[in-house]
Amino acid sequence: MAHVVVIGAGVVGAASAIELLRDGHQVTILEHGEPGGEQSASYGNGTQLNPSSIIPMSAPKIWRKVPGWLADPLGPLAIRWSYLPTLLPWLWRFLRAGATEARVAATAKALRPLLLDAPERHRRLAEEAGVGDLITRQGVLYVFPTRADFEAEELAWRLRRENGVRWLELSQDELRQREPSLSRRYSFALLVEENGQCRDPGAYVAALVRHAVAQGGALRREKAVGLRIESGRLRAVRTESGEIAADRAVLAAGAWSHALAAAAGDRVPLETERGYHVVIADPGIAPRYPISPSDGKMACVMTPQGLRLAGQVELAGLTATPNWRRAAVLRDFARQVFPSLPADLPDAKVKVWMGHRPSTPDGLPCIGPASGCPDVVHAFGHGHVGLTAGAATARLVADLVGGHTPEIDPLPYSARRFRRPQM
Repeated sequence: MAHVVVIGAGVVGAASAIELLRDGHQVTILEHGEPGGEQSASYGNGTQLNPSSIIPMSAPKIWRKVPGWLADPLGPLAIRWSYLPTLLPWLWRFLRAGATEARVAATAKALRPLLLDAPERHRRLAEEAGVGDLITRQGVLYVFPTRADFEAEELAWRLRRENGVRWLELSQDELRQREPSLSRRYSFALLVEENGQCRDPGAYVAALVRHAVAQGGALRREKAVGLRIESGRLRAVRTESGEIAADRAVLAAGAWSHALAAAAGDRVPLETERGYHVVIADPGIAPRYPISPSDGKMACVMTPQGLRLAGQVELAGLTATPNWRRAAVLRDFARQVFPSLPADLPDAKVKVWMGHRPSTPDGLPCIGPASGCPDVVHAFGHGHVGLTAGAATARLVADLVGGHTPEIDPLPYSARRFRRPQM
């Protein structure tokens, strides 16, 4: 079997390492930070494992919102003016990716196989790693002020239904019985029962890496800086301290993957959607379900550390300093969702975080052999669905490395799609 170097120990890299070890490969994981640590997008997401999350961000006529994104630095999606010149090529592709309903429908159809059965896939991995209690499946509540607000999202929910997503409609009284802590301003809800939750993503990823090491994998705290490719074949992964000889490499470095992908022959338009979260310790409430309010564009979930409020998209690059007012927006809106939340929260009870979602303009990840070297397998660019899709991506990666016929068709995720001319 091959010696495979997995670059990155987020949820995709950690799960890929386990699947590769299961197939008998020798595996080395490269991660310069603490596995499951705060530097990782896997650490700070909204914790939800949602097979229903198949709708990309780009949608028809979304171009009309761009001036508002530039004008409002605290809106659900914001663009920093200083970053706009750098962002323009990605933004153009983003707008084109959702320009028609047919394009959005094609993306939704391509995402569904990667997300299907995600809670069950993660439950099996978590139990292997000894942390089965971190994965739950009680469904997710999508709450709306009125039914008309739900109907305003007709395209998204129609495409979900066409791809097999089912839900229960709840009246205001039924919603109140299921979730007493919720504000009465919400009069309509959907319960998507197939969705689940990873209660502590950072602890989960750390446990997966520990399990991989226990199964014979090696963990090296180094940063990959390049690839040595000769005559189209991978010979080594270059790190800051030298080379690691390798037969194969899995590129799962999240938002930092673009330079290594280019070295393997693929210039992928990869951006970071900077996401924020707030965790309120001892919030005085305990929502029974993960909740997604339509007017908040955020996830409201209970975790072992407290109430996590996660969301926001900021396009400002990898190096800009965080705008912590965006985290404050999440905290303040939570009081509209949960009226019993204390109005004056001491700083000691509130923790904020910002991380980097690795996002392609069309909303699909890059998974598959690199154009310039088939020994390098891409596994990055999952945007908002990295946690959910991590387990299925890992199995697909292991099948591609081992030369097996994968259960999921990798063609829609090929980096070669970015070589096509933009219409």
